[in-house]
Amino acid sequence: MTVKPAPILLLAACLLALCPAASSQTDLSPARPAIPSHVFNVKDFGAIADGRTSNTGAFRRAVAGAASAGGGTLVVPAGDFFSGPIELCSNLNFHLDAGARILFSQNFDDYRIQGNKYRPLVGAKDCHDLMVSGAGVFDGQGDPWWVIERRVKSEARAKGLPDAEIGRPRMMVFEHCQRVLLEGVTLANSPMYHFVPFRCEDVTVDGITISAPSNSPNTDGIDPSVSRRVLITHCKIDTGDDCIAVKAGTHGSGPVEDVLVTDCAFLHGHGCSIGSDTDSGVRNMTVQRCTFDGTDIGVRLKSRRGRGGLVENITYTDLTMRNVGQAIVISSYYYGLPKPGVHDEAKPVAPDTPIWSHILIRNIVADGGTRDAGLIMGLPEMPARGIVLENVTVGARTGLRIGYADGVSLKNVSIKPDSGPALLVEDTVANLTH
Repeated sequence: MTVKPAPILLLAACLLALCPAASSQTDLSPARPAIPSHVFNVKDFGAIADGRTSNTGAFRRAVAGAASAGGGTLVVPAGDFFSGPIELCSNLNFHLDAGARILFSQNFDDYRIQGNKYRPLVGAKDCHDLMVSGAGVFDGQGDPWWVIERRVKSEARAKGLPDAEIGRPRMMVFEHCQRVLLEGVTLANSPMYHFVPFRCEDVTVDGITISAPSNSPNTDGIDPSVSRRVLITHCKIDTGDDCIAVKAGTHGSGPVEDVLVTDCAFLHGHGCSIGSDTDSGVRNMTVQRCTFDGTDIGVRLKSRRGRGGLVENITYTDLTMRNVGQAIVISSYYYGLPKPGVHDEAKPVAPDTPIWSHILIRNIVADGGTRDAGLIMGLPEMPARGIVLENVTVGARTGLRIGYADGVSLKNVSIKPDSGPALLVEDTVANLTH
């Protein structure tokens, strides 16, 4: 069955006029770091590239030497450098030559702060003008962490709990930093998320590769968190969880705003996501000219009661999907999605209620084994509003489910399910136009 285009009513025209195309980012240029001309080599500070000798002290001395000189480029030459955690500084280009590989320790206590709280494998805090570049590899060797986490998650789910977390280090966390650039490098096999810019401004991620097994738990690729002016471009991401997840989970410090994801390739993983933490809000974000192949979900906006906030002026455009699980998901039920035909009880609207507003999804093609077209689902107390799908073609086993929504506009949308209706519209939907 195909949903054929029909004349757009006045409401749809108003929604299109208010859609995020005018206010989302399509050509974002964050400020780039300025790095002094000094050059340092980590071997000059005692580093040994045998893949066994700990270089934690050598990296610490090298970063301190660069900092005392006012900054510069710290070169890691070809070879395998074994290390514990590395802390970076301002005015630094941490450069891995081709053939360079940093193998991180699998000793949990090397990163432990206390209990299940851990420092990252590579960290920076309150820094400015910071760059990580080159053709080398950061290998988190995360398998021991994953083995335990899989077991803990499995035990939690057997008890009916939605999830569980043992606490694990992220690979690279930059906190409250300005003018950050990641370029060219490969991040692989992190114990948990690979790159998290947290409370940062002017972040560029250009041409990096992120890789972890498809069954590695919570190994998100890039998670911009409560940050502003973030450009992610020409990256290849293949992970066990969200390829990208924009997060806004810190009250009073948001919103995340002015984000552009462009010309990226997503393989295994849970898609290019917003949430599930949206407490402090997300606005002015564009995802454009990206491909999805084997990804669990393509477009993914997720939150839930107690974890939500205002997400507005979001555009996903010019995307190609093959072999994805779900093409499009906008959901206020990160856990506990109501079954079709079952009504949820409205709750009082609170500051942490998820709000989806002015979301434009256009020029999307999903075929070649897509499992289902997806889901648009707000809440009874806060329907999803101002959702526009335009020039969308999906071939899938099942159609698009819509519930708890007010003002969804479908323009030139073709959904061709293997069986059943193209649109599964519940009686909680108002002002659907197509």
